[in-house]
Amino acid sequence: MDVTARRGRGTSPDPFEELRDAIAADPANAAFTGQGWRPLLTGSPSSRVVIVSQAPGRRAQESGIPFHDASGDRLVQWLGVTRAEFDDVSRFAIVPMDFYYPGKGASGDLPPRRGVAETWHPRAFSLMAPRLTILVGAYAQRHHLGDRRASTLTETVRGWRDYGPGLIPIVHPSPLNVGWQLRNPWFEEELVPDLQRRVAAALGSSAEG
Repeated sequence: MDVTARRGRGTSPDPFEELRDAIAADPANAAFTGQGWRPLLTGSPSSRVVIVSQAPGRRAQESGIPFHDASGDRLVQWLGVTRAEFDDVSRFAIVPMDFYYPGKGASGDLPPRRGVAETWHPRAFSLMAPRLTILVGAYAQRHHLGDRRASTLTETVRGWRDYGPGLIPIVHPSPLNVGWQLRNPWFEEELVPDLQRRVAAALGSSAEG
């Protein structure tokens, strides 16, 4: 099922659907659209929380549902919401660094393509007025924090309080990062509770059905 159908699209013009159409029409994405893939970008003008992620995995790309995997289950848990709330575009927007599964590399999935976020993120963010932006992983943090980030992902995430109440960097929720979490217990003990408080405050009474 296409994520746009699952996440709710009314009869009025949907600026996110128009944006997805523009991304799909970009010649740089012809190889992906040729496979029948739609850009995996979700949100609405009322989205209160924006998750800037890396790039869709193959399972998410083929299902059309972002974070439709074990990583998504863990992310939902960290956020302190239900899966239904997470999939509600009036609450959450998901804006990856690349809107398509980039393929398999020598050791895991390939990184997001360069230039995608630079081209499309300004337009995506112009459609919303988010109360909280969550930067998932090093690629999102490098792009959106720039010189404000620390020299390593660990130090960037450890300094999450330094970026203000409306922005928070986190590690990717992949099961491959379990070792990192064990070495950094402060993440679950301190950051995750703060993240859940910020998410709850950002959502507030924003979504009605």
